[in-house]
Amino acid sequence: MYSFDPTEEQQMLVDAVGKFATNDLRPAAHEAEESHELQQKILNKGWELGLLQASIPEAYGGFGERSAVTGVLALEEMAFGDLAGTLAVLTPSLFAIPILLVGSEEQKQTYLPRVIEGEWSPYTSALIEYAFDFDPNDLRTTAKLQNDEYVLNGEKAFVSFAKEAEAILIYASLDGITQGFIIDSSTTGLTIHDEREKLMSLNALPMYRLKLENVKVSSLNRLGGALGHDIGPILAAMRVANAAAAVGVANAAFEYSKDYAKEREVFGVKVAQKQAIAFMLAEMRTEIEAMRLLTWEAAWKLDNNKEDAYTDAYLASIGAADMVMTVTDRAVQILGGHGYIREHPVEMWMRNGRGFAAFTGLAII
Repeated sequence: MYSFDPTEEQQMLVDAVGKFATNDLRPAAHEAEESHELQQKILNKGWELGLLQASIPEAYGGFGERSAVTGVLALEEMAFGDLAGTLAVLTPSLFAIPILLVGSEEQKQTYLPRVIEGEWSPYTSALIEYAFDFDPNDLRTTAKLQNDEYVLNGEKAFVSFAKEAEAILIYASLDGITQGFIIDSSTTGLTIHDEREKLMSLNALPMYRLKLENVKVSSLNRLGGALGHDIGPILAAMRVANAAAAVGVANAAFEYSKDYAKEREVFGVKVAQKQAIAFMLAEMRTEIEAMRLLTWEAAWKLDNNKEDAYTDAYLASIGAADMVMTVTDRAVQILGGHGYIREHPVEMWMRNGRGFAAFTGLAII
């Protein structure tokens, strides 16, 4: 069974990420949300932590081996600082990790060094679609084989840094099976909307809608090679990442509202001494810990190739999405009228929390 104690290397990484989250992401979060812009220096500093580089073997330009457990520990810690900044820093992982997991040897040799060597670069992926019943295993974007190339048609939503992307990993349905296709951002037939997505939250993260009209892709750029590959490992990695980020956001809301309740007095009594508030805080902490353990276990099972790893990753994702909405809503409630004021971050965390049900595809570990 997995251990509850991180290794020395994991703890060093978590400590470094924690400092970045506290000293850089959190102070910049409000202004970034209001101005719809994240400072490039923050992206660069987050990139220098080497989270993605440490997941890539030396053979492909990295300096480590991928560990889902290490990934969820680091992602939770970073999301504690700010979700939009976290997703921005880790956007290149959306392109690189799928190639590492299921890409062909040629694709690994070609693309991974480009992504991880040097400074942060906007490599990204496009999974999410505008559909009430969106299902990553039943995409409306299609790929059809014609001669020795694939022709892609469809529309994608919430594509991070699409305007600036060096390359994009597009997911499409090929004969009813979801597959990945690597394309250059200047590919003929690819249209990226000029206007950014207008969302309830994550306004500091530039996301765009894109359209594919008869986009031609070489069979060599089908993820996994000519025969492709099941994307199950990719979806599982996205789902545990989603769960870890949700735990981080929920924990930020919990800690902030707890500290507020301890300091704020109402009619001469600390808010935290009110029984209803004390019970609420206890329930918030319980729900966070439950989802944290489920996420850790799912990540451990992924690392150890357990049979039910994909199921646990899915359960962690949907469970954490419900949990973060509940916890952030209660945090706003604990602050009372102050919770509705934008100068307090709990209202932003509640807006972030509401989106986790639709965020699968924005992070991967």
